[in-house]
Parts: sequence; C-alpha cells; structure tokens
Amino acid sequence: MSWGTELWDQFDNLDKHTQWGIDFLERYAKFVKERLDIEQNYAKQLRSLVKKYCPKRSKDEEPRFTSCLSFYSVLNELNDFAGQREVVAEEMAHKVYGELMRYSQDLKTERKHHLQEGRKAQQYLDHCWKQMDNSKRKFERECKEAEKSQITYDRLDNDINATKSEVEKAKAQFYLRTHMADESKNEYAAQLQNFNAEQWKHFNNAIPHIFKNLQDMDERRTVKLGETYRCFAEAERRVIPIVSKCLEGMVSAAKAVDERKDSAIVVESFKSGFDPPGDFPFEDFSQNLSRTGSDGTISSTPKAEKDRDGGPGTRPDLKQHPMNRTKNKLWLFGKKPKAPSLEDFSHLPPEQRRKRLQARIDELNKELQKEMDQRDALNKMKDVYEKNPQMGDPSSLQPKISETICNMEKLRSEIHKNETWLSEVEGKQSSRGDRRHSADNHHHAPQGRESPEGSYTDDTSQEHHTPHHRPKSPPAGRPSMDPHEFDDEFDDDDPLPVIGHCKALYSFDGQNEGTLVMAEDEVLYIIEEDKGDGWTRARKQSGEEGYVPTSYVDITLEKNSKGAVTYI
Repeated sequence: MSWGTELWDQFDNLDKHTQWGIDFLERYAKFVKERLDIEQNYAKQLRSLVKKYCPKRSKDEEPRFTSCLSFYSVLNELNDFAGQREVVAEEMAHKVYGELMRYSQDLKTERKHHLQEGRKAQQYLDHCWKQMDNSKRKFERECKEAEKSQITYDRLDNDINATKSEVEKAKAQFYLRTHMADESKNEYAAQLQNFNAEQWKHFNNAIPHIFKNLQDMDERRTVKLGETYRCFAEAERRVIPIVSKCLEGMVSAAKAVDERKDSAIVVESFKSGFDPPGDFPFEDFSQNLSRTGSDGTISSTPKAEKDRDGGPGTRPDLKQHPMNRTKNKLWLFGKKPKAPSLEDFSHLPPEQRRKRLQARIDELNKELQKEMDQRDALNKMKDVYEKNPQMGDPSSLQPKISETICNMEKLRSEIHKNETWLSEVEGKQSSRGDRRHSADNHHHAPQGRESPEGSYTDDTSQEHHTPHHRPKSPPAGRPSMDPHEFDDEFDDDDPLPVIGHCKALYSFDGQNEGTLVMAEDEVLYIIEEDKGDGWTRARKQSGEEGYVPTSYVDITLEKNSKGAVTYI
C-alpha cells in the first residue's frame, strides 16, 4: 500500500511519523550501548577477579596439588570466558551500535531532503493558488467597475439634459472598463488553468513521489532494525561454542582433582628422611643398692638386664641416653624448626636437600647445554668468517667465545660442587638406612642426629640472636661418624690443651648434639681452632666442652700455644 495515493493529504502526520521512527532507532541504539557497557564492565570485573586470585609466586613456589592446579585451570578458563564477553561487547559496538548510529545520521539527512522537497512543492502550489486568486479578485473588481461605468453611461444616455460630450465620455469609460474586465477575465482563466495543472501535478506526481521516498526510507529503517536485532543475537550466539569449551574446561579441571595424588605430594614435599625414634632401654638404678637374700624385690633384677647394662658396678652413661640423642627429632607435632637458607641446602632434611640439589644440578646442566650450543654456533660463525672474510671479522667473535668458555667452566665447577653435596647426602641416607636396619635387628635405640652436622633445632629463639652471617654447618671434614664416637671425644682422660680464649658476642643455645651452650659476654677457653667449617671447639671454666659458632665469638689465640688436634 502506497503512502502517495492513500496519504496524499497527510504530509504533517508523515513528518511526525518519520521523526518518531528515527527516535525509536536511536533509542534502540542507546539500549545496545548500555548493554555492551554491561558486557565490558562484566569482562573487566572477571579479569580483575582472576588477577586477584592468580598466584603471584614464582613457578618454583607454586603448589603442585591437583586441587590448586585445577583451581588455576578454572581461573584460566574464566579469563578466557571474560575474553568472550569482551568479544560480544566488541561485536555489538561495531556491528550493532556503530551501524545504528551511522544509519541514524543517514536517515536524518535523507528525511530532511525529502521533507524539503515536499515543502518546496507545497510552497509552489501555494504560489500558483495566490496568483490565481489575485487574478480572480482583479477580474471581479474589473467586472464591478465595468458594471458601474455601464450604469453611468446608461443614465447619461437617457438624460436629456446631459451634453453630448458627457455622454461620449461615459461611453468611452464604459468601453474601457469592459475591455479591462475582459482582459482580467482572460488572465484569471489562464491562472486558473495553470493552478489546476500544477495542483494535479502536485497531488498526482510530486507528493506521491516524495511520499514514496519517505515510505522507502521508513521501510529501510524497519529492515535495518530487524538486521540489528539479528546481529545482536548473533554476537551472543557466536561465542557460545567457545564459552561451552570454557565451561567444559572447568568441568575437566574439577575432574582432575585427585585426593590421593595430593596426599602423595604432601608426603613427597615434607618427607625428611630421618628415622623415627626407637624404644628407650630399661635403666636399672637399683644396681648400687645392697642386695640380701631376704630382700627378694631388689635382687629380682633379671641377669640379662645386668649383663646388658655392664654389670653391677657399671653406671649408665647419661651422654649415651637416647633422650639426649633424639631430643632434636621430637618436633613431629610441634612447631617445625627454622634454619637459615644455605647454599648447600644443609638446613633442609636429607630427602628435601637431595631433591633441591638434584633440581639445581638439572638447571645447571640446562644452562651448560645452552652455553655449549652458543659456543658451537659462535665457532661455526667464526669458520664462516674465516672462509668468507667479507662477511665479518673472525677475531671479533673471539671475546664472546672466550666468555662462553669461561661460563661453561664456571657451570661445570658449580655442577661438580653440587654433585659432591648430592653424593654426600645420598651416602648419608644409605648409611642411615644401614644403621636403622642394624638397630631393628638388635633392638637398639636409634642414633641421634649428627652434630654439629645437623642443622635442625627445636628452639626457634636462635633466630632472634643470630647475626646476618650465620656459621655454616661443618662439612664432611668435621667428625661425621656415629654420635657416640663424637661424645667419646669428651671422655678422653687427657684434656686438650688451651690455645687461647674467646668472648661470646651473642648467646648460643647449643641445641644440636656436641655443641656448647654459651651466654652473651661469657669467656671460654679455645682448645681447637676453626678448620674452615665455621665451628670452634671451646671449653667452659666448669670443664664442659663442645663446639660453638666461630662467628659468634671474638677469639684471641696465645702466641706460644700448640696446634690444635685434628681428627681424621
């Protein structure tokens, strides 16, 4: 149905309708803009949430638990989901909102043009009507004037008293007015014919054409709205497959949670490699009591126990007491002892130390392989330069080659050093396993942690008195034999000679077996110098001996003192 034929007289209403159509389109565009703003803010908040809960630690410190890894996978999938929300917002911005705003401007320009043409046509028709109306009014005036002149002429012509000249003058005026009336009549007829022709053109050609253009414009606007509705939905539907994959990834991450694997990781992470404390032996303190035949309770000690304790005249050696040996191990349900981080990881339990050393060796081997590859590449480039001097100077590569070789030597040295520490740890673990096997066979108490080799202590208060440079634990050169043998050093009949004295700069709790407790500003005697392992053997004025950290004391050696005894 055409607007031009059915609505030929509704120009003003069509003007209002087309304006309403553009307003509606812009309202929908505003709706799309608010929707894409919501999508953008949603995506931004999701990304901020993911960033907030993503681990900020290095890869080495990230937990390996499946529950944590699955959570990080969920975060990654959520981050991808946020990206799809951004894609939806971008699609709506470019293909819907942007298109609607551009089309709205085009519609406004086109509507303005069509309405201007309609107003021009109406103005021209109004002009024609005014010309026709003016000619009509003029024709009417001229006819009235001609009638008046005719009445005047007839009156004078019938008047016997009127002169001939007056009659002739009235007759001439009558003819003139009649002629002017005829001319006005012809002009009015021409203007009327012209107006009718223009009016026919206006309502049969101009207005239908203009209204048809407005109708086409309005229908295109309606079609564009339908297309943008579809694009609005397509922008959402296009990301559904990827969103579904994100959700499937979250479900897969949930299925990847393995409680048994997490438990195994806990064991692997915190396994120390130490043996649990064994049974405590029975200590018979009634051996020195006088035994009579009448006293059956005292003499009821089994002979086997007497023989095991060394006979009736033997005192139990308190220094060999299992409690003294294992006191540094009994932190299973207490606070885990803290220790400073050392280069050889001697502050860690054996199993953890072995893992860290092995990881460092693997990393160093990778770096060494990179350096070797770089050296080979430089040598090849040098050969190319030597064969083709125009490509470059071979001597310019020599400094880089030398630097690479130097780096390789350093890495090999580091690898050798770490492998030595690793073999030391593996050897100790092997010997510890042998000792535990022997103890299980003979029902002996477990051996205590070697001291001062062991670095774990029960008391964490040492941290508050520890200077920035803590003494290193003695290496393999310091006695690393059975702890009973270490204690036997202090049971010698001939004490070591004093070679100097020292003053304690800090207090030392001496929790490890073989170490010596000292207070700040306490003066001790030096009986054995530091052999490069960070420990000095000292003696208190009470006669108690043991090792103290060299960095904890201010040492003064006597000039004529004999050298300290070195244990091999």
